[in-house]
Amino acid sequence: MYYTIKHFHVTCVVLSAAGFLLRGLWMFTGNPLLQRRLTRVLPHVIDSLLLLSAIGLATMIGQYPFAAGWVTAKVFGLIAYILLGTVALKRGRTPAVRATAFAGALMVYAWIVSIAITKNMAGFLA
Repeated sequence: MYYTIKHFHVTCVVLSAAGFLLRGLWMFTGNPLLQRRLTRVLPHVIDSLLLLSAIGLATMIGQYPFAAGWVTAKVFGLIAYILLGTVALKRGRTPAVRATAFAGALMVYAWIVSIAITKNMAGFLA
């Protein structure tokens, strides 16, 4: 069961990142597809499944935030990613602010993935 959930989780990670990249591209190019209902709803579905599978995996392996440093780092990284993503796709007042937040969100995403791979709270920063 663990490997099934882990593969599902990794699939959600890839889908979430691909969706964020696509929505960022559409935002910067002014593509009207960004306003479609599916574009607004599907990321929330994928991210919810991603979070649920993460909770399931953490429970299965007995690694929890504030008990395992690398899991804690991923949670704080997730919060930063969400905040930066919100600025990048919705709340940024200028294109420069949005672009900076978008780049920051992608860097945080890469850092979170590197933590997951290395099980080290510094990830690629180590």
